[in-house]
Amino acid sequence: MLTRIKQALGLTLLITALAINLPAQSDGNAQTARAPSTPTRPFVVLTAQSLSDLERRLQPDNKVEELIGGAGMQLRVAVQHDKSRPTAQAEVHDASDDVYYVLEGTATLTLGGRLDAPREVEPGEWRSPRITGGQTFEIKKGDLIIVPRGTPHQRTGKDFSMILIKIFAEPMRAKQSK
Repeated sequence: MLTRIKQALGLTLLITALAINLPAQSDGNAQTARAPSTPTRPFVVLTAQSLSDLERRLQPDNKVEELIGGAGMQLRVAVQHDKSRPTAQAEVHDASDDVYYVLEGTATLTLGGRLDAPREVEPGEWRSPRITGGQTFEIKKGDLIIVPRGTPHQRTGKDFSMILIKIFAEPMRAKQSK
């Protein structure tokens, strides 16, 4: 379990480093004083035991617990448990990549192909009842899946837990109240 946590957190750090746009290097002509940036959010450390406890709390239902994310962030990390997901909408994200790390259970994942009768549920977020022409995989504990933006994907299963890492092209905006 501790190895799994270290792998998942190491992966999160790697993906975060790749997703963040670093400022251009100075040509040496500018005389501005620079200082290191300061944290935008508190850091997150989950021990193997605390992640196991979190998984147990999510298991009675279909639940998600956010570890980091929100307005102004380009990264979302959550632990998700599906008690039962026999039918799920297929989806495509125009401006975000997904990374799944399977903690427990098995699920069926369809990737690629195209959405059948897609509808845009919010800007850049597409849903459909099914995918046509995709590849189907059985995913299980320890598997790592990277779903690049624009890739149709659909997951079904039960008693399935994963770490979900989402990398957004642009910082997330605050939700507008209606």
